[in-house]
Amino acid sequence: MPDIGIGVVGGGYMGKAHSAAFAAVGTVFETALKPRLAAICASSPASAARYAEAFGFARAAQDWQDLVNDPSVQAVVIASPQETHLEIARAAFALGKPVLCEKPMGLDAAEATEMVRLAEASGVPHMVAYNYIRTPAAQFVRQLMADGTLGDITSFRVEHTEDFYADPAEHTWRAHGAANGCLGDLAPHPINAALALMGPIAQVNAVIETVHPTRGGQPVTNDDQVTMMLRFASGVTGTLFASRIATGRKMGYIYEITGTRGAVRFDQEDQNAVHLYLADGPEALRGFRKVLTGPQHPDYLPFCQGPGHGTGYQDQIIIEAKDFLTAIHTGQPVWPTFHDGLAVHHVIAAARASDASGAWHDVQGDAT
Repeated sequence: MPDIGIGVVGGGYMGKAHSAAFAAVGTVFETALKPRLAAICASSPASAARYAEAFGFARAAQDWQDLVNDPSVQAVVIASPQETHLEIARAAFALGKPVLCEKPMGLDAAEATEMVRLAEASGVPHMVAYNYIRTPAAQFVRQLMADGTLGDITSFRVEHTEDFYADPAEHTWRAHGAANGCLGDLAPHPINAALALMGPIAQVNAVIETVHPTRGGQPVTNDDQVTMMLRFASGVTGTLFASRIATGRKMGYIYEITGTRGAVRFDQEDQNAVHLYLADGPEALRGFRKVLTGPQHPDYLPFCQGPGHGTGYQDQIIIEAKDFLTAIHTGQPVWPTFHDGLAVHHVIAAARASDASGAWHDVQGDAT
């Protein structure tokens, strides 16, 4: 069975998650391609050496250039800061190496556009790492949407709320740079969810807020939360809210979809359940039912044969690794590609323009 050498750029939070995923995915999903942990690099050679030993990589690369140029690395996972994504992807594509890039793809829509151009020119597989929409529960909801179970959709609401920056006395690197603000860092996830579940977004009306203009006595140069009204290309309207200062919320990735024949509620803090309402049967017996994920739902069975036993955060990344390997093995694109990542950037750009003008703003580009 053929193997493929994986190189991971970055050994921190997401670098470790991707390393663990590629170490496990061949067993969990019995993939046709068996990943081999070829090389890892980090902010310094010393850090890379520590990660290589801890995660089981064959070697520690001196830097990302060393990693990308290593013949034993046949596919590249970019899990480094956003400002590095474009140049790493450029180098990997130039060598014909598939790329899985952490979200968001680059610093802005211009960088993301260039990354799409490079990906298309290379002709090799490419994906953006939006993991939350990959849970068995989220895939089940997408099936309900596709088969018309909910009827005609009439409204949509999504949020992503966390409290990791709720303390105004805390000052870190997160307080600086548009890409590190809520709209650049946290909001891409609910934007991606909106696109995945509802299709292209035609217009937005956004308010971007810096609730704490100073932290620890130092000025803040980015935003804490964003509120958007959405108008989808389908004509349906919706709302989106993202906040990094939502006291008490740890993983508030929530969406509600209402249709003429049913409705869905989902909360990532309870990621193994979908609350489903169907407008059928006697009125007295109708109500939201809690559907626990199990082997009948997408990508659940490889982890466990028992319904209701559940999957976790790391399992989302393993599913992501499986999809990336599938794209490489088949030569066929697997959602979300760099095109889908660019669609998120177009919405972010429209939100910034809307906030500046105080009016609705068209979303540019093709959000397919």
